Amino acid sequence: MRIRTDGDYAYRKDVIERAADYYGCNKTKAVTQACEDVPELVGAARQVIEREDLTAEQRQEIAETLSTKAVGFDVQTTVETRTE
Repeated sequence: MRIRTDGDYAYRKDVIERAADYYGCNKTKAVTQACEDVPELVGAARQVIEREDLTAEQRQEIAETLSTKAVGFDVQTTVETRTE
């Protein structure tokens, strides 16, 4: 697999190099590791945001803190009214 890093895609080189620096490995392993980590991290973030003991404000703050350029979390509160 090749990843274009020319022209409009030049930013990818920097992102991949930052991942390699973060993981302390070569670029190929860094991309692989990041791809494995993202679903795990997103799942863990969802579990935290969905905790019952948090207020709506706390959930929103956590969602904003954990959101990135690529992954965002939206917190919604629903109120239903029933009449009999």
